Amino acid sequence: MAKTKRLFKSFYRLLLPVAVLIFLAVASASVWFAHETSHPANTDYLVTPAKYGLLSSRGSQVTDETWSNRDGTTARGWLLRGAENSPAVVLLHKYGADRSHVLNLGVKLNEATNFTVLMPDQRGHGMNPAVKYTSFGGCESDDTSSAIEFLRGQKSPLQIPLVGREIGIYGLEMGSLAAISAASRDETVKAVVLDSVPKDSDDLIGFVMDKRFPFASSVTSKLAQLGAYPYFYEGCYSRVPVCDSAKMMNNRKTLLLAGLDAPDFQNSTSDLGKCFPASTKTDTKTDLSPSGISMVNASIELSEGYDQRVIDFFKQSLGEQSVVVAEIVNK
Repeated sequence: MAKTKRLFKSFYRLLLPVAVLIFLAVASASVWFAHETSHPANTDYLVTPAKYGLLSSRGSQVTDETWSNRDGTTARGWLLRGAENSPAVVLLHKYGADRSHVLNLGVKLNEATNFTVLMPDQRGHGMNPAVKYTSFGGCESDDTSSAIEFLRGQKSPLQIPLVGREIGIYGLEMGSLAAISAASRDETVKAVVLDSVPKDSDDLIGFVMDKRFPFASSVTSKLAQLGAYPYFYEGCYSRVPVCDSAKMMNNRKTLLLAGLDAPDFQNSTSDLGKCFPASTKTDTKTDLSPSGISMVNASIELSEGYDQRVIDFFKQSLGEQSVVVAEIVNK
């Protein structure tokens, strides 16, 4: 018996350091993966308003704006002003992209509706971002609310409010997480387009890890998801399922999009349609080829068709009332 105890203690002393080393290695790898994915590569803008303005007179009217987020950080975005007291639409890009990816959509939306359009760079994105990291839709949700507050404060040269009561939001992938969370807390957000919606922020991290570190992606994805706990310990990383946010959205209009180019999000986007209350009208199209995820590489014809679908939705969901208001103001 004494020999058995001594043998057990020997194994314990031998294995404990190994177990501790394994634990530390896993913990370190988890935090490192979370850090790496939360700092996307920053590249030059695809196009700037200055260059776009050479092709479009409306595009030349885009201004570069900054405002404060609720946590005191600085946000920035391109603003294209519309008619006084008309709706406004916020366009939120995907992870790894920036505001230039939605500039063409924003200009065409403004031309077709005369809505005010705001195209922010989300945290950690764009050239030399003020906030160097992304939180995969968590802080970005609060930032979207701050962007809406910024829009509410805009006035025309005659000091008439630029934006009316109704707001629309377009969100792609990570942008969709921020969009639906912000919309669930703001009843003035009446129309929402969500493309390629992850189940939650953990689902998005898994998708990013699969693309960025494809080797043993199922393992690295889990490590990054675990690493998000300590890495965002004092941050606003959110694990709230999008379905829970959808359940809070009464009396809205939503358009859900997904495509064959991002099969990871086809089912989650389709399932999201079942979460909205009966009072919310939901249209779903999840067989696009491609979805907004790969639209930057699509043909001009496909890109124009996608943009027109989004524009028509906002025009129908927000347009009738805004046209009446604009006509009254112009009189």
